[in-house]
Formats: sequence, structure tokens, C-alpha cells
Amino acid sequence: MIPTIAEAAKQIAAKQLSPVEFMKDRLAKAEALNPEIHAFIRFTPEIALAQAQAAEARQMAGTLKGPLDGIPIGHKDIYETAGVPTTGHSRVLIDHVPAADAAAVTAWAEAGAVMLGKLATHEFAWGGPSFDLPWPPARNPWDTARFTAGSSSGTGAAVAAGVILGGTGSDTGGSIRGPASLCGTAGIKPTYGLCSRRGVLPLSHSLDTVGPLAWTVEDCAIMLDALTGYDPTDASSANRPKPDLLSRLNGGVKGLRIGVIRHFHEVDCPVSPGMAAGIASVVKTLEGLGAIVEEVTLPSLHDFNAAGWMILAADAFVVHEPWLRTKFRDYGEFLRERLALAATISSADYLQAQRRRRELCDAMGRVMERCDLVLTAAAPGEARLITEMGKWASFQSPNFTIPFNLTGQPALTVCAGVGEGGLPVGVQLVGRPFEDATVLRAGHAYEQATSWRATRPAMAA
Repeated sequence: MIPTIAEAAKQIAAKQLSPVEFMKDRLAKAEALNPEIHAFIRFTPEIALAQAQAAEARQMAGTLKGPLDGIPIGHKDIYETAGVPTTGHSRVLIDHVPAADAAAVTAWAEAGAVMLGKLATHEFAWGGPSFDLPWPPARNPWDTARFTAGSSSGTGAAVAAGVILGGTGSDTGGSIRGPASLCGTAGIKPTYGLCSRRGVLPLSHSLDTVGPLAWTVEDCAIMLDALTGYDPTDASSANRPKPDLLSRLNGGVKGLRIGVIRHFHEVDCPVSPGMAAGIASVVKTLEGLGAIVEEVTLPSLHDFNAAGWMILAADAFVVHEPWLRTKFRDYGEFLRERLALAATISSADYLQAQRRRRELCDAMGRVMERCDLVLTAAAPGEARLITEMGKWASFQSPNFTIPFNLTGQPALTVCAGVGEGGLPVGVQLVGRPFEDATVLRAGHAYEQATSWRATRPAMAA
């Protein structure tokens, strides 16, 4: 039985679980499964052993740092790690070895987490799933012929397989919440500015966020709690008091007003029957717990996607233009052609997208004046075959996650069961900016009232 972070923390505190032996067990399992799921592009056994030994020494001395002390985790390979290559899953940075850790890597290390290695991503968090890169794309542990979503694909796969208990993701258009949905985990995109992005390879400075994926909402709250706080070296960091995410986790949803954006998943982009049933079951569960659920209306999902993808693409081209001039052929085909398309975006196009973004944020703000949370799908349905995911697949239908990158709101994916093919489906719970604690509280209440966290992929046994 693979413990959650919360469960493992209790066992470590009670001296019932050795951090060193637990690390060795999870690392051996990760190495055994990696040829099937390709979740890791690099293992760091020496670092893991040193961190686990330090955690065990604290365990024996009664000086554990908290619930992350001794917990095996992994970092998406856009998080810089001192002395360990950080490549963005790309040939462009194949020899890049950072001198310092990203802020999130430092935060989790200081909390005692044990880094097993670096996790697969889409190339620079946008170009995937690509088969012409130095490492293959991650595969879904529920069915290795299936897509994991992107770009925190390795994190989603590794958490679902149980080889790590949590890991870092990044979310520019849904890259935490998408893998969480298709891999059946929990994952939260925090409020924009809540967590430092220092040391994370950028994609879009105006949309990028960092956050965790884990098996449960409670575990996400534990991990996110260690990441929050003002960082004066990060221009996007919000200078606000550190939020209290854990003491309010068990507050329930009684009296919370939840708006269902029904037209997103019924009209603008109709979802699969399995996803529709999952949404209905989440709504019924939350109502049974005392939430007040109503239907709300926003501008079309297509409007959010048009503005979001225009901004993301233009921002990404700005980031990559210098390398495109000198290392064009080092990029994989998917990202190279997406960035070439982004090069055609005019300043007028970009400004119009930003104007529309402001209007969309205003519309969302009016809805959030009367709702504590809103709810919609996290993906159109179950994971598709990875071979079906062509270079333009992400542009072929609206994305359910990018609206909340535009608005900067906290957005959480929770597992809503399985679809008609027996694969996971996920639902988003979205709150007001900087009310991440409310989002986590609602997600935790939902998970506590359902049984989906008891079932993992067969390979996780």
C-alpha cells in the first residue's frame, strides 16, 4: 500500500517508517517502471540518499521539520537544480548545469523532501508529446499507450504510478491540471504570484505559475504550503502575508456558493459522457455536503482560448527568439513549428488579446462576486492515444484550463471517477485570487466524501 504524504509523515514521525528505506524502495520502483512510463529523464540517487539520511537523523533526534521531511519527490526538468542538468527536455539546453536551485527546489529541500530525480516534460513546457527529443515523452500509468497531457507529464505519471508522493509542475495553460485529470491525481495551479518562479525556465511571463501534483488534495496543500511566500527577487511575486492553507483544510463546504459553468462543457466544448457523469457526481456530492450550487454564465470558452493562446504564443516567442536564431534545428519539430507560427503574431494582435483578457477578467470577477468557487471540466474526457496527439492537437478544440491562467485564479483538479473506457476524468474547482485555501478545502471535502483515492493504476501495486 503506497502511503500519501500525510500518511507517510505520520509514520515517519512515529518512527514506523525509515526515510532511507522508503527512499530506496521508491527509487527502485521508479527505476523498474521508467522503461514503461518514461516519467524520469534523470535519477539523482546520491542526492536522494544524502537527503534521506539527513531526514532519518532528524527523525531519530525528534527534530523533524514537518510533514515533507523524508518524503520522496521529483522536480519537473524546467526547475533549475544546482549541479544537476536542467534541460527543459530539450537538446537546446542539453549541457545546461545550473549553479543554483530554483526557489521551489530550495523550499522543498529546506522542508526535508527527498529528490529522486528530474521529471519529463514537454519541450520547454510547450512542445509535446514529441518523439524527436533526447528523451521520449512520458506515458500514462493507467495505459501506457495513452497521453498524460502536458506539460507536467512526467510528474503526473510518476505520482500516479506511486514512485514519488508528489512533485513540481508548472501551469501556463493547464500543465498541472491537465496531467492531474488524465493521470487521476490531484493538482493545483495556485494564484498567480503566490509562489516564486525564480529559477524556473519561463514560457510566458504573464501566465506562468508553479505548483504541485500529488495523489490527494491534502498532499497538494502540504506541498503548496512550503512553496508560498513573497520573493523580492521575483518580479511576479505578490507581496502578501503567507496564507494558512493547512489549518482550514477540514472546514468543509457547507454554505459555500459554487457556480457551475455549464456552457463551457455542454455547449462551447461538449465533453465525453464519462466526463459529464463525473461533473454531475461532483456537483451532487458537494450539494450533499451543504454547498449551494447554481449555474453561471461567462463569455464563450472560445474567447478565453483565443486570448490565452495568442498571449502564450507571443510570450513564448519572446523567450525563445535568441535561441531560435542560433539553434533552430536543435528544437524538436513540435515546438519549432509552434514557435515559428508564434513569430507571425503582430503587436496589434497581442495588444488586442490583452485588451480582451481584461474584459474576460472583468466578466469572471462579476461571477466571483456572488460565488466562492466555480466548477467545470478539466479536460474533454479520458486520455487519448499518445499517437493521436499531433503538433496542432492543442489548437483543435478549446482548452478548459487556460481561462484561469488568464484570470490568475487558483484552480484545482480533483479526480471525478473514471470514464467509459475505465480511465480517470477530472473536474476543476476554481476560487477567487488568493483564496487558495478555500479551493483546497472544497477539494479535500469532496475527496473525503468519495472513494476514488483508494484505486491506483495496476502498475502502482
